[in-house]
Amino acid sequence: VQLQASGGGLVQAGGSLRLYCAASGRTRNTYGLAWFRQAPGKEREFVALFAWSSRSTYYSDSVKGRFTISRDNGKIAVSLQMNSLKPEDTAVYFCATREGRPLDALGRDSVHQYPYWGQGTQVTVSS
Repeated sequence: VQLQASGGGLVQAGGSLRLYCAASGRTRNTYGLAWFRQAPGKEREFVALFAWSSRSTYYSDSVKGRFTISRDNGKIAVSLQMNSLKPEDTAVYFCATREGRPLDALGRDSVHQYPYWGQGTQVTVSS
């Protein structure tokens, strides 16, 4: 499975950006697409997930109410609409996926659930 992320950039606090992630290759059994982010000196953290079969969405507490993940109709792709951006949202954003359902021993928000990762796209929010 290959993932291609795009849409990052520089925006002022309070502004909006839209990220996009498209999957290709052996995508038939993928569970969904997730977004993670990693700020300098920090661990990679979960942002949002769209699960294909249930069409369920999941968010971290830090972005809930500001970010929206949605599926691009007819495609193995998602968008992440980010509104009311804050300087603390500054990070490299990665999309990720796995085949099959998440492992019960790990949460959906664990980086260890996802063996396939995109290349990352930089989001910078200025104050």
